[in-house]
Amino acid sequence: MSTIQLFTEIRAPLERCFDLSRSIDLHVASTAATKERAVGGKTRGLLDLGEEVTWRARHFGFTHELTSRITELTRPSHFRDEMARGIFRSMVHDHEFESRADDASVTVMKDTFAFTCPLGPLGVLADRIAVRAHLEGLLLARNRVIKEAAETGAWALYL
Repeated sequence: MSTIQLFTEIRAPLERCFDLSRSIDLHVASTAATKERAVGGKTRGLLDLGEEVTWRARHFGFTHELTSRITELTRPSHFRDEMARGIFRSMVHDHEFESRADDASVTVMKDTFAFTCPLGPLGVLADRIAVRAHLEGLLLARNRVIKEAAETGAWALYL
């Protein structure tokens, strides 16, 4: 299993950052490079506990579908989405939010993304060569879009 952990500081209220992170529409905007779109389950708005979304995108020249479900949600500090169906053997993404101790106007967003590639040793090799870096790049791009939207008036487009 591989784990990617990212911390993003956002000068915006905790609740706004939490809700932007659950926004299907913002996610679509952040993944323009892979033309990712929601094609099943809930396809617009904010994801809530128990809800699923099926994503379709092109990665490494192939079209993939992945269905994720919100399995834990404690507003506004944490939610978890887990793969229900898709290409990975497993995938869990924890999203955690807290105000910075020395400056409550700053939200610290922590992503912990754990996944296991399919195909045993071949999957381990693919992970080392390309998959982990690709996924980290997608998460960083998503976090940049969340940060920009939260810190400007653009958040109103998604909430």
